[in-house]
Amino acid sequence: MNAEIIAVGSELLTPKRLDTNSLYLTDQLNALGVEVVTKSVVGDDRDRLAAAVALAVSRSQILILTGGLGPTEDDITRDAVAQALGRGQTLREEIAAHIKQIFEQRQRKMAEINRRQAYVLDGAEILPNDRGTAPGQWLEHKGAYVVLLPGPPHELEAMFIRQCLPRLQRVAPKLAIRTLVMRVAGMPESDLDQLIAPVYKKFENPATTILAAAGDIQIHLRARSSTGEEASALIEELRRPIEDLLGGKIYSWDGEPIEVIVGRLLRERRETVTVAESCTGGLLSEKITSVPGSSAYFVGGFVTYSNRAKIDWIGVPESIINEYGVVSKETAEALALAARRHTGASYALSVTGVAGPGADDAPKGTVYTGIADESGCTVVHRQFLGDRARVRSFAAQMALDLLRRRLLN
Repeated sequence: MNAEIIAVGSELLTPKRLDTNSLYLTDQLNALGVEVVTKSVVGDDRDRLAAAVALAVSRSQILILTGGLGPTEDDITRDAVAQALGRGQTLREEIAAHIKQIFEQRQRKMAEINRRQAYVLDGAEILPNDRGTAPGQWLEHKGAYVVLLPGPPHELEAMFIRQCLPRLQRVAPKLAIRTLVMRVAGMPESDLDQLIAPVYKKFENPATTILAAAGDIQIHLRARSSTGEEASALIEELRRPIEDLLGGKIYSWDGEPIEVIVGRLLRERRETVTVAESCTGGLLSEKITSVPGSSAYFVGGFVTYSNRAKIDWIGVPESIINEYGVVSKETAEALALAARRHTGASYALSVTGVAGPGADDAPKGTVYTGIADESGCTVVHRQFLGDRARVRSFAAQMALDLLRRRLLN
């Protein structure tokens, strides 16, 4: 059984508002074995929304609309669904009385326009809203189930659990969906896909999706079957050969980010880390400390952005910077060794590079990352592509992966 979600509201088409309701609904529907095949955002245009509704019910068994159930003229969800399905609407006086009672309890006078929320599509079941004034609606239309839910998340989530979930459990087929998220560091997306595509292309179930971010690639394996055990077995059949090909480049099998994995390894080994950052400007420290409990293994660090800070604050010899340049293997090594010497941490990470624009001594995207421990220091050089933010993200991710590999020998 497939589902589609339409988020309604012109505000969701601006850069300042994000549709989080569809994420919640997708998680709930997947737990029922329902596959969400399409999500869309439609502004406050009745004809456009009606066209989107008509298309959705023609190809999917479940359609959930969120938002647009308020009392104002731009709340057009009820009217658009009525237009798309060719249904009338009826003013339900008991709903209008209930809305009026809510206003009275808040010691406010209900505006006449709020009566618009009491209109119900012909043939629809009312979904009570105990957290707001807009009731939801549930109706069947030519084999499809159409659900109208309010936009505020605290109203939507309560209504879905109490009103929609029991109804969907009765109509959804017995189907289990299982997902495995492997995260990979240290290789480009194109190289990864070229390596594993011959394996995953043999499988239609599980389906494979590859998502790439700066220095981090996610491989999503998604299987559907009649039972959870069977779906998990299908994923395992594909996971094994992919893991054989990628080996230690996989750092997570449950979607956890690399800073969580590194933190766990440090905690298990009862070891600590410090950092000396230049081009990342504190981003590496931010990633490490974003993990709850990171104070157990992160002793602190240095953001030595200028040359003088590197020399005066942490003790990088001025002669190294003069001879080799601030963006160099030698400076990265000196930063890592100095940070470890100052803090006594088990490991010290250093990052120096050019995030952009380019510098006299190195082109844009040049990054040197060092790691120092009791055995000495190792420095890795990379040349990254992208804008300033992307290069910084690559550099921080590379430093954490360098530490992860050292911890795992």
